[in-house]
Parts: sequence; structure tokens; C-alpha cells
Amino acid sequence: MRVLVTGGAGFIGSAVCHALIARGAFVINVDKLTYAANPRSLAAIAQDPRYAFERLDICDRAAMDAVLTKYQPSAVLHLAAESHVDRSITGAAAFIDTNIGGTYHLLEAARHYWSGLSASQRDRFRFVHVSTDEVYGSLGADGRFHEDTPYRPSSPYSASKAASDHLAQAWQRTYGLPVMISNCSNNYGPRQFPEKLIPLTILKALAGEVLPVYGDGSNVRDWLHVEDHAAGLITLVDRGRPGERYNFGGESERTNLAVVEHICATLDRVRPGLRPRRKLISFVADRPGHDQRYAIDAAKAHRELGWKPRRHFEAGLEQTVHWYLDNRAWWEQLQTRVYGGERLGLLEPAG
Repeated sequence: MRVLVTGGAGFIGSAVCHALIARGAFVINVDKLTYAANPRSLAAIAQDPRYAFERLDICDRAAMDAVLTKYQPSAVLHLAAESHVDRSITGAAAFIDTNIGGTYHLLEAARHYWSGLSASQRDRFRFVHVSTDEVYGSLGADGRFHEDTPYRPSSPYSASKAASDHLAQAWQRTYGLPVMISNCSNNYGPRQFPEKLIPLTILKALAGEVLPVYGDGSNVRDWLHVEDHAAGLITLVDRGRPGERYNFGGESERTNLAVVEHICATLDRVRPGLRPRRKLISFVADRPGHDQRYAIDAAKAHRELGWKPRRHFEAGLEQTVHWYLDNRAWWEQLQTRVYGGERLGLLEPAG
């Protein structure tokens, strides 16, 4: 199997690349190397003869045509995206350009490539468009997102992903391109850029800094370990049905406050400080348009793909904490050169 992975130097993409190499696939990683990408995440496989890296932008149609022709993949796993909600609030343009425009150019390149394959190769080819549960909007206290839940995106980020989902679906229905769409819950685990809740909290708590929690901390997310997600996406390439969408969830709903408190307790146990780290928690102004609750029903993935999340959240979170403790070289340069942990996503006052 030869798989082209877009965004393979990112958080989820690097986990997918590692998992594909482990199962013997040939991987072509296409990544623009934006601020959130980190080549260090791929150091363990960078010299593997089954791994190739191409620094390219998915918005460059000619480059996408060329890389598909050069490597002749049997599948595309499309993960390249701008993904941080807070950044989308104050700078939506990059999200529109990459998530919508880039997906369009990649779909067109894939369609052109696929149409030139032999009949048997066309039958085997798969295009997996990787999306998010945020496209569904917010849930109340009950219920879960299903594959047929109507879209109600709240942020510029989720709106851009919703638009790209619709493009992917249209390219399947109109042109017959064998596209599948996946929507996942919040990922966590090693090698996540430290602007997201879990790594940001780990590093701030480790440094004894204030731990910001939006609003009252009651917002609920379903947490999925990145390696479980990677396994699901690969299973989707193997067994998924073109034209279908599949939800991947971790069966681990937690409030944001509970997540932060658990990180504090874990660090207090494995790296004791002068006082309990939960005393560092500070409730701050909420994010504009902050969805209250997400929860995924992954029954279809369980039933059709034989996939289930393997990691219990608390065990996975402890593993994640230890990874950041053991890999200071990975994140320390990001703090000094790229992102120092400052608050993002605040609206400028009118006028």
C-alpha cells in the first residue's frame, strides 16, 4: 500500500505516518511546514526507505498533480488543515484558504490522477477526507453526534471544515471519486502543538504558571487518543465504503475543568511542586461562540470497520504527561521560537 498523507508533520498526521510505516506501507508525507508542523515528530521514521517527504502546499494544484504522478499512491489521507479555533477567530483567512481552497485543489488533483488509472487501480483507490466533530455545532446535556447529524458550525474553523466536507462529498457524488469522510472528537497524545488545552496545561503547570480555563470550565469534550484515531483512519482506508462518512470518538466525555484538574493531580504525583497545581487554575473570559458539549456516536465505525478506541482516557492522559516530561527538546524550542503560551482568540473591542 502506498499512501499519500497531507499534513503528515502535524499532530494527527505524524501519528498516521508512524502507524502506516509500522504496518509496512510506503508513506509520502506532503506538508507545507506551517507553525504547527514539526519535523522532529517524524525523526524515528525519517530515514526509513518506505518514507518520503515533500514540502508542498496543498493550495498549489500543479505541485499536487506532480506529487501524485511521481509516487502513484493507492490512497490519499487528507489531514492538512489549519485547526486551532482560537486562531480562526482573529485570523480566518488562512483557514478559508487552506481548509476550503486547499481541499478543492487536492480533490481536483486526485480526480485527475484517479481518472488516468487502470480500471482495477481506480477500484482500489481511496481518498479519506479527515474532519472534526465541531462541524455539528453544540449539543445539550444529552445525545451524541451521528453521521447524519445536521451541520451547525460555530467558529470560522468549524465553518471552513464543514465547507471542505461538503466539497469532498460533492466530488464523490458528482465525479465518482472514491471519497470517504471521517469526523473525530478531540484528539490528545504525544507530539501535539502546545496551543491546545492538554499540552498547554501540562507545560504551564510544569512551569508553575497560571492555568487559564475558559468560562466556568463546564464545556464538555469527548477525548480520543491520537493513536486510536490513526488506527481508525487506516482501517477506513482498508474497509470503508466510498461515499460514506464515519465518526470516530473516544467514549471519554470530560469537562475542560476535569481535564485540567486531572493533569494537575498527575503532575503533583510524578513531579511534585511546592503546592498543589490546581491552585494555579484561573477562570478567564470565555471563547466567543464556545460550543458547550461534543459527544460522538462511533457505532458505525465499530460495526462496519471493527474499530474501537483502545485507551482509557486517564491512562492515555498519564502517558501523554510522561511524554512531555521526557521530550523537553521537542517542545522547548516551540515555546521560545513559535508560541509562548499567550492567550489567543480574543476579539478586539469594537471601534
